[in-house]
Amino acid sequence: MIINLISDTVTKPTLRMLQAMMAAEVGDDVFRQDPTVNRLEKMAASMFAKEAALFCPSGTMTNQIAINVHTERLDEVICDEYSHVYQYETGGYSSNSGVAINLIKGQNGKITAGQIKDAIKPEFDWLPRSRLVVIENTCNKGGGSFYTIDELRPIHQLCKESDLRLHLDGARIFNALVETRDKPEAIGELFDTISICLSKGLGAPVGSLLIGNQEIIKKARKVRKVLGGGMRQAGYLAAAGLYALEHHIERLKIDNENAKKLGRVLATLDYIENVCPVQTNIVIFDVKAPFTSASFIELLEKFGILASPFGPQTVRFCTHLDIDDTMIEKTVEVLSQKITKAV
Repeated sequence: MIINLISDTVTKPTLRMLQAMMAAEVGDDVFRQDPTVNRLEKMAASMFAKEAALFCPSGTMTNQIAINVHTERLDEVICDEYSHVYQYETGGYSSNSGVAINLIKGQNGKITAGQIKDAIKPEFDWLPRSRLVVIENTCNKGGGSFYTIDELRPIHQLCKESDLRLHLDGARIFNALVETRDKPEAIGELFDTISICLSKGLGAPVGSLLIGNQEIIKKARKVRKVLGGGMRQAGYLAAAGLYALEHHIERLKIDNENAKKLGRVLATLDYIENVCPVQTNIVIFDVKAPFTSASFIELLEKFGILASPFGPQTVRFCTHLDIDDTMIEKTVEVLSQKITKAV
């Protein structure tokens, strides 16, 4: 038995999801003639009380499109230093949109309205124009941390007053919403655009959505095309996304609880230096010397457990729908008994 905690992107479609994919009615989405894609986009937009949505291959693409449609060359993006758009998108803000980035040191990947206000640049010729704020919710590198609605409202208000656009990198937003119990439409009214990922905890094999008003999505469709994201009979993939949104949101609570269980066990172990607060389905922790993240992951693999390195001493576990109770119990046993004996 292999227990793959590397990422929630490793999930496989369930049998019923595969059946939905095989039964999908399709057309050519570049001509907007794929009925399943159209239905997915309409459903996602409606969930967040927005006018339109755009189906894309990846969350990186939806984020990069959002940056492009909200900015002009020589503008800047304000975000936390842990943000996915900075850490894991190959500097695309610069190469795709010609903009700079203004990093804020938040707490576990979360920033405040006050920090954003302090980061806004004055209007000088030698400075980029502060134009877009990107919030990542949940924050991957922040250990799956999430914003409450009361934390987001002041950010929304500041952006409105300061003529800043606000984008939500909501790759794992539903992991947050099953904790806060906020409605998606309450989130939607606070942001100009939202990206959601279908291929993480929701379990679809491919796909993300960019959500916004008609004008933004019309422009986004053109940017998607130039980035190579125009797909043809994409309804087979969109059907998986529809199934995920209809059937897999509430079960994310299970993934979050499994992650919290692992976090509680790790916090008791002598060979663990630190465990980030576990709020959703991500567990980030530091191992003590003589372990390194590489040597610890190598040892885990001998017991059939796969994990991700997140730094010289830092390791990440990520739970998802392919991790069941038996796998969690086995992981707990390995961590608390077998590795302890090996130290």
